[in-house]
Amino acid sequence: MDTIIKTISFFLLFSSFSYMVTSTESCSSSACHRNEPMIRFPFQLENIQAKSCGYPGFDLSCDSTNQTVIELPNSGKFTVKAIDYGTQEIWINDPNDCLPQHLLSLNLSGSPFNGVYIQDFTLFNCSLDYRKYRLNPIACLSGSTYTVFATSSLRAIKVLSSTCSLISTVSVPVQWPFYEQVLSSDLSDDLQLTWVAPQCGRCESRGGRCGFESNSSQEIQCTNTPRHGIPRSARYAITVGAGVPAFLCVVGLLCFVCGRVKSYGRRRNPMAEFSSTVTPQPTIAAGLDGSTIESYPKIVLGGSRHLPKPNDTTCPICLSEYQPKETLRSLPECQHCFHADCIDEWLRLNAACPVCRNSAERSPLAQAL
Repeated sequence: MDTIIKTISFFLLFSSFSYMVTSTESCSSSACHRNEPMIRFPFQLENIQAKSCGYPGFDLSCDSTNQTVIELPNSGKFTVKAIDYGTQEIWINDPNDCLPQHLLSLNLSGSPFNGVYIQDFTLFNCSLDYRKYRLNPIACLSGSTYTVFATSSLRAIKVLSSTCSLISTVSVPVQWPFYEQVLSSDLSDDLQLTWVAPQCGRCESRGGRCGFESNSSQEIQCTNTPRHGIPRSARYAITVGAGVPAFLCVVGLLCFVCGRVKSYGRRRNPMAEFSSTVTPQPTIAAGLDGSTIESYPKIVLGGSRHLPKPNDTTCPICLSEYQPKETLRSLPECQHCFHADCIDEWLRLNAACPVCRNSAERSPLAQAL
């Protein structure tokens, strides 16, 4: 009898362990190809990961060329270029290399995604020579006898409206906020989208993994969060217990030293107490103040690392190549871009662009405010 009970107990324990391993493996990270984005919750790869491994509306698939594909309701299929689970952002593009065609019917209302930065572009069908006007055409929408342009410039819209046919005005989820209007664009850059639910960004940023509590529950939990060092309560108790006495000792020592220095000074110069107040010398500031520096536009570099000036790939100050997600700052007078931290330190000491030496002034946006 005891042998039978032990056998049944072992079988149940082994079965539950096997189920846990199978469940964990079925929801492990996966990808369509080694060069494609890694897919995990809230996303789910069809035919590779179980349906319960993803959040509703976050279904992905692999096409015949092993590209990661997402289908947005009422907007069609897009290729997934990159996913940042910590910031909850995704970059997508057109699998047929004609993103503007998709933008004409883009509608995110039926999906869990929204644009991070939005800018309106107006498309025109023109017969004019784009080389004469230095415009950037949309090649995949143009033909042998006509050319299609996209612009967000009010002045360009006014000029093109008199000579070209209006196609449509579309809202484009661009990769950085534009503080200036764009004369023309081929609209080929990746679209940057974000999602609000489920809220897994904090969990991912701490090194954890999000997922459902169980196959039958829609509650989200954060697991595998690394724990380092002693508990927070213990650190707080140690800080208070050792920090307060140490702080009091330092304050007392400083008071004692200051008293001794003042006493020594009075003995060396008895007339010091009757001397007139010395007028402080003015400080000459060669750089810019903080509010002026902060008024200059910032750019959050996207996955494609495209900038308004295509040759800007390296910070002229630290000589490091720009990387996705880095924050850049541009000078409004000359449009030169730098790492925000690099140019901020420079402008505090020098009120001129480090590349062209043009005087840095307050941006038009800050003057208007």
